[in-house]
Amino acid sequence: MTRAMTRRHALATGGAGLLAAGLGSTAASAAFGTVRQGYQTNMWGMPTYYLLKSGLMEKYGLKYEEFAVPSGNLTMQQQVARQVDLGTYAGPSFSIGHDKGGLIAIAMIEYVGKTARVTARKELGLTSIAQLKGKKVANQTGSSTGNIFVDQIAKGAGLNKGDYEEVRMDVNNMVSAIAAKTVDAMVTVEPYNAIAEAEGLVNTLVDFYSFDKLPVFMAATPEFVDKNPDAIIAYLKAWLDVAKDFKNNNGKVVEVVGVYYKEKGYTMAAQTLKTSLSRVEVQPGWPADLKPYMQHHGEILLAEKKIKAIPEWNKAFRTDFLAKASA
Repeated sequence: MTRAMTRRHALATGGAGLLAAGLGSTAASAAFGTVRQGYQTNMWGMPTYYLLKSGLMEKYGLKYEEFAVPSGNLTMQQQVARQVDLGTYAGPSFSIGHDKGGLIAIAMIEYVGKTARVTARKELGLTSIAQLKGKKVANQTGSSTGNIFVDQIAKGAGLNKGDYEEVRMDVNNMVSAIAAKTVDAMVTVEPYNAIAEAEGLVNTLVDFYSFDKLPVFMAATPEFVDKNPDAIIAYLKAWLDVAKDFKNNNGKVVEVVGVYYKEKGYTMAAQTLKTSLSRVEVQPGWPADLKPYMQHHGEILLAEKKIKAIPEWNKAFRTDFLAKASA
């Protein structure tokens, strides 16, 4: 399976043409300082990867340094440690990051509930979450999907910790574990679900969308927000263009993202990648139901003692930047 990138400098013109080399060159002239961008290497992070590699950052005068990790909760931890300025992850991780490091959401950028699934080894013939009792379940502990599985999906099926064996594992190692039969099921995201499905290794027990649409936030450190308001507006303009490409230029998106996985050693058919990407809904915005949704998750995290207090959403969410970018 793929190796996790730790850090890469990529400042560029040329978009997809730079992908084979993996590195860019400093833009000749940029209106803003360098953005330290964190993202996860699963499908949740691929819209951000596309943003970086498409030339859209340069279009709006932005330079970047990229920090790629297996899952968004690790990006959140990097931000809390002030190693990264901007990063993406789902609601539970954002609430934890706000609690521990004052992180600020500058936009909800995508829904990924269709990308997250609980699957089981096909030969086991399992059809429900309740049947995971006594089974080995690969789970990226501490991630948003990991928390939702343990706190909502498993509990909702009558399974508490100890009823199944949780095998802590990065999502990018789970398909190998399924193939080796060292685990019975996995809680993971795209493209790993589509890869495992295409190889005939698993069947789906449930996808997260029926439980949770899984909005993903772009969050910033408070210092970055205070010092770079104009850069954030330019950055969100680039995100609005990303959304247009995901909707209207799917071929380009598949091509750019496909190079990433090819470089990481995956042999993934174009249709498998297209299927994975189709489960990501890139929609930068501030939907009306977001605060109630986050309040619900905040209450769960507070009850589980994972945060000290539920965030004040009017302070945690900066909706003004996207409004200006959209004007």
